[in-house]
Amino acid sequence: MEILTQATQFILSLSILIVLHELGHFIPAKLFKTKVEKFYLFFDPWFSLFKVKKGETEYGIGWLPLGGYVKIAGMIDESMDKEQMKLPPEPWEFRSKPAWQRLIIMLGGVTVNAVLGILIYSMVLFAWGEGFLPAKNLTHGVAVDTLAYQMGLRDGDMILSVDNKPVESINKVPYEVLINKAQSIQVERKGKKLDIAVTEDDLSEMIKHKYSLVEPRFPFDVDTVLPNKPAAVAGIKKGDKVIAVNHIATPYFQDVVKILKNNQNLTVDVTLLRNKDSITTKATVSEQGTLGFGPKSLDNYFTLETKKYSFLESFPAGTRKAYETFDGYIKQFKVLFTVKDAHKEIGGFMSIGKAYSTTWDWQRFWGFTAFLSIVLAIMNILPIPALDGGHVMFLLYEVITGRKPNEKVMEYAQYAGMILLLSLLLYANGNDVVRLFAK
Repeated sequence: MEILTQATQFILSLSILIVLHELGHFIPAKLFKTKVEKFYLFFDPWFSLFKVKKGETEYGIGWLPLGGYVKIAGMIDESMDKEQMKLPPEPWEFRSKPAWQRLIIMLGGVTVNAVLGILIYSMVLFAWGEGFLPAKNLTHGVAVDTLAYQMGLRDGDMILSVDNKPVESINKVPYEVLINKAQSIQVERKGKKLDIAVTEDDLSEMIKHKYSLVEPRFPFDVDTVLPNKPAAVAGIKKGDKVIAVNHIATPYFQDVVKILKNNQNLTVDVTLLRNKDSITTKATVSEQGTLGFGPKSLDNYFTLETKKYSFLESFPAGTRKAYETFDGYIKQFKVLFTVKDAHKEIGGFMSIGKAYSTTWDWQRFWGFTAFLSIVLAIMNILPIPALDGGHVMFLLYEVITGRKPNEKVMEYAQYAGMILLLSLLLYANGNDVVRLFAK
């Protein structure tokens, strides 16, 4: 059911972005009296799920959810309609229009995705604000994972900055370290400020094993107990405080998690503080290293902050958020080519789908849709034949030189671009499959 919920959100998000992107091409094409033969959500090789013809345009839904397209008459595109290109140009064809009109038509999709990303981010900030946990509010410091410990970080450290730049939100620490290829993390430990070095190997390990380095450290006050799970069978109740496991003190939630992970399928003693009484009960740990209970939410331990925006304030804030997304994604390309083995972590549709919530969360859905809209704008403007950016590249050549590129050159470039994109698609989704069966 969780996978179905994630898949539904992904398809809905993708459908919205594809339809609006293609409208970005369709509307200016129509305004410039260019014939649009097809408008499709998803691709339709061999057959379509639905189609209807209105006027000169066939509207439909394909069965292959890898994107969408508008087929504009007189244009070398993914349809590779070479027969039409052999005929003399008609006034309603793309190739007959002035270069500046063709440029506007080709930039329409990218423009829509960029503007859409800004608008969605703006409305998300207006509706829900921007919540975060300030690093300065971590009264118990951070809990560190294996890689962070090897780097020199310790449980209880207070994160001050990354590369001497203050970090406002604790959740942004791994992002700042990885995307900006940080060389050091500044922490406060027992009243002293320390510099923790970050190496290229550390960055590679972060990507390879998806380490988050640090997370908030907090006590384990039981809030949820799943029925028929080991915790419920052992008599653990909401409101209990876990203070030891196997007689080892567990002042923090992360201490409990570590011990349980090391005792899979074994019976452990769980010591609880219930009201003012200390009691010990036995529970059998699952093969996943869990007992089926969970702690209170973070806002019970820390002061979370939420920036609220008025309707007018939300637009500059949404523009800033879109720019941060753009900047971060560009930096990811740098990481991809400069950090060892980073390319192995490229993901396809499965990875994207997992980024959605396992329950229907509109805030997360729209936030991730905005992110994808900016990403689609970036990817489509890359100067690769078969993408909008490839067409723009040839059009800019025409505008600058005053000469149209040779149609044979454009045809072969389109083939090369399609092969490159298909290879990247297979590689990314192949990585997902490998990771799935490697578990």
